Amino acid sequence: FASLLLAAGEQTKIEDYAVGQNLTTLRNRVNELGVSEPLVQRQGRSRIVVELPGVQDTATAKRVLGATANLEFRLEALPDSPVRDTQQYEFRANERVAQLERDIITTGNSVSDARSSFDENGMPQVNISLDASGGRRMADVTKTSVGRRMAVIFIESRTRDDVDRLTGERKKIRYKEQGIISLATIQAVLGNQFRITGLDSAREASELALLLRAGALAAPIYFVEERTIGPSLGAENIRSGMNSLVTGFVLVMVFMLATYRGFGVIANVALAVNVVLLVAVMSLLQAVLTLPGIAGIVLTVGMAVDANVLIFSRIREERVRGLADPQAVRVGFERAFVTILDSNITTLLVAIILAGIGSGPVKGFAITLAIGICTSLFTATLITRLLVEGLFGHRYLPKWAL
Repeated sequence: FASLLLAAGEQTKIEDYAVGQNLTTLRNRVNELGVSEPLVQRQGRSRIVVELPGVQDTATAKRVLGATANLEFRLEALPDSPVRDTQQYEFRANERVAQLERDIITTGNSVSDARSSFDENGMPQVNISLDASGGRRMADVTKTSVGRRMAVIFIESRTRDDVDRLTGERKKIRYKEQGIISLATIQAVLGNQFRITGLDSAREASELALLLRAGALAAPIYFVEERTIGPSLGAENIRSGMNSLVTGFVLVMVFMLATYRGFGVIANVALAVNVVLLVAVMSLLQAVLTLPGIAGIVLTVGMAVDANVLIFSRIREERVRGLADPQAVRVGFERAFVTILDSNITTLLVAIILAGIGSGPVKGFAITLAIGICTSLFTATLITRLLVEGLFGHRYLPKWAL
């Protein structure tokens, strides 16, 4: 017999593709798990590091992340079909068998969306949506197969430990488990949407839908190391972050009071409202307060004060130019608004880009920053203006005001 070997460069390309594809798939699966600020990144040539903050059920997480499951849709073989064109499969739920055609209608790779639900009898099912090519293939086959039965085959790659008979070394052997989960009669022509029944439990339906949505792994993965980090280290980091936030907040308030006196009090009130709004919005989104989030809040505090500094400086300039105090306040807010809006929109665009292409801590920081920009713009242009015009908008400013 002859053996073929790939060149070293081609092997490297294949490995890079497989790791890159697995990286994308793992990120999709982690996102489906709903973990807050996860970290999925490549380490070295062939390793991927996955950090899942707050996950309690590590066994389920490992099963979902490492699963290499897929689906195949095949027609049941006709009684007079040649043996070479058929293949026998067992059912997953029992020991029944069925003869299926070797031709595959489509696979799980054509699934564009999958959602678990319950049928009219309260049994778990998965609602499938195929992409354009998969839908066309399904329609073409079922158009001439109404009345025949179609099988849904669940295929999963597994590993088992084995011992090499020659060397005595333990090694992992990869094998496939294949079983029919559904064999139903085609009642009408199927298109892009249909459902899979015959699942054992709601959890199995949910995990199958998750795997189909996230996509299949390009290559099997093995867990080489697992660590569980207790909350003490994270709590210490959060405590340090909160201390830095409080320190920065107090220093900013002192600076505003020393520089702008009465207007500084107004700026500090608006700043406090800004932080309260930011935390409230994050609570509504059920966000977890992490170090990147705290960094975003600290940056928001600085940006909110920057807007007030622009407004107050503009009011001072208008007073120097000879405008009356009420008019200087009005013109100062109007002229500073354009600059504030430009700077905040620019930063907001950067935050949106970071949230779109980033992951884990970067995405958490970007989301916090984006929320903070919106609340800062609101408090600087509305809260501060309401307070200033309400107190000093219709009379001359006292010496202690600005």
